[in-house]
Amino acid sequence: MGRDDPQPPWHNDTMVRFALPLLLALLTVAVAPPAFARADGGTAACDALAARVAAAAGDAPVFLASWEDVDDPALAGAAFTYDNALAAIALTACGRPAEARRIAAALALAATADRAGPEGRLRNAYRAGPQAAPPPPHGWWDAAAGRWLEDDYQVGTATGNVAWAGLALLTVAEATPDAPQAPALADAAERLAQWIVSATADDRGAGGFRGGVHGGEAAPRALTWKSTEHAADAAALFTWLDRRDGAGDRWAGPAAAARRFLDAQWRAAAGRFATGTLPDGVTRNDGVSGLDAQLWPLLLADAPADWRRALDHVAADFASDGGVSFAAGRPGFWTEGTAQAALVFALAGRTDAATGFLAEALAQESPGGLLWATKDERLATGLAIGPDSTTDDFFYYRLPHLGATAWAVLAAEGWNPFTGRRIRD
Repeated sequence: MGRDDPQPPWHNDTMVRFALPLLLALLTVAVAPPAFARADGGTAACDALAARVAAAAGDAPVFLASWEDVDDPALAGAAFTYDNALAAIALTACGRPAEARRIAAALALAATADRAGPEGRLRNAYRAGPQAAPPPPHGWWDAAAGRWLEDDYQVGTATGNVAWAGLALLTVAEATPDAPQAPALADAAERLAQWIVSATADDRGAGGFRGGVHGGEAAPRALTWKSTEHAADAAALFTWLDRRDGAGDRWAGPAAAARRFLDAQWRAAAGRFATGTLPDGVTRNDGVSGLDAQLWPLLLADAPADWRRALDHVAADFASDGGVSFAAGRPGFWTEGTAQAALVFALAGRTDAATGFLAEALAQESPGGLLWATKDERLATGLAIGPDSTTDDFFYYRLPHLGATAWAVLAAEGWNPFTGRRIRD
């Protein structure tokens, strides 16, 4: 929205005093770059991410738009939390800590200040640009209807997105452990992890954590299915916090719960993971084999060697146009997933495949520097956006995409976002 657009109905300053000390702590200290060399293959993508941060003048917390050159108001200017978490991690990996810190500062604000007040939660998408407390969830003015609109998914809270935000905060905090703002970032990560435990822990079936919350404050609905991908995200966050906790055991239990769910989703006979469960929280969901569920568990530090057989499933059933697709058996090149495959195949020592995947992903550079999300005009995923969807309406488009670019940087740098370390270390 521009300056002359009407303010959304939730615009208020009720949380400013709560978040102001955090904001000041995050922005007053320069951060020294980490001591590692940047991989040449990801330099252009890294520079493209850094340029998006620099485009927001000053040093205020900032969220980056997930999509560029998009006309749909539901996507134009939408800064998805997951994409921004990836960008913060990628900028850390490629030696741009100042830019990473600005995104992390915005994530920390979102983790600690919400328009709903103390009962608030991290949202799936925010309005791109410089941020103050509380960061506004994405929305748009519908002139024809004469009202402010919001998307129920975007103002909802996906468990996996919360975990990714926590991972980004820990990544930036540990990249600069002596900086005064590092404790505030780590505290915000713990707050997010506690939300996952308090709001989504589930003892049905194999246990684990539910999908999150769909919708805003007026009519929030619990997402009662459970996701293999989310379990991997949560396991990574809890394990990282447990490592930081030293002698404490606050996070050992949640980490074990997430891991038990992953173990239950591993289909040893087939050599792959199930997607998760149906809404009953027990029945295994074998309807769609999504790429994330096959790759991300392998990024966990204690992933069993047997899980690497899932890479054979990826190579056989996801291959598409030199890269990989979003779901098994579906055509279409998914840039983000191809970069993910490059990283995980490299981690597993399958370097020839990893090199090919990375080259294909980096070749998708748009004129503006970000990578195209797909080679296709529209990439179908086979998934629905939310519980009200009557069709499989989750698509990727041939548009410059923040998340795809960030994953390519991670692959080029050989950086494991679940551990905050290089896979070569």
